[in-house]
Amino acid sequence: MWLVSQIAVGAIGLAGGMVVASGLAALMIGLGIIPRYAGITHTGDRILLYETCTMLGTIFGNLFYLYRWELPVGTIGLCIVGLLFGIFLGSWVIALGEVVNIFAIMARRVGLTKGIGLVIVSMAAGKIIGSILFFFYGW
Repeated sequence: MWLVSQIAVGAIGLAGGMVVASGLAALMIGLGIIPRYAGITHTGDRILLYETCTMLGTIFGNLFYLYRWELPVGTIGLCIVGLLFGIFLGSWVIALGEVVNIFAIMARRVGLTKGIGLVIVSMAAGKIIGSILFFFYGW
């Protein structure tokens, strides 16, 4: 009886994780992150592969988080993964900003006519510095 209940709980948890991963992938597609990258790189014929990789990444991300799996990749591997996570998070921030037109609204409100690229780069630099301080000092 105990084994059956554990299998049922595991199956329900796995199904819930798949639902969350599907919702995340749908949100990314809805925000236009994946199609935009496919358009920029001229690889639109591989968009289903990108969507599948996104789904698998969210599923495995959940599994690694829940079960505390570890990969022995060392410091260099950690730096590479951190860089990829930063690119992923930056893509989300930019996509969300574009969806709500925050940059256009901000520029109009403050009367900014030149230098919007510098503003975006400054925001990214602030995010990077804040993340470094958070992870090194635990703020």
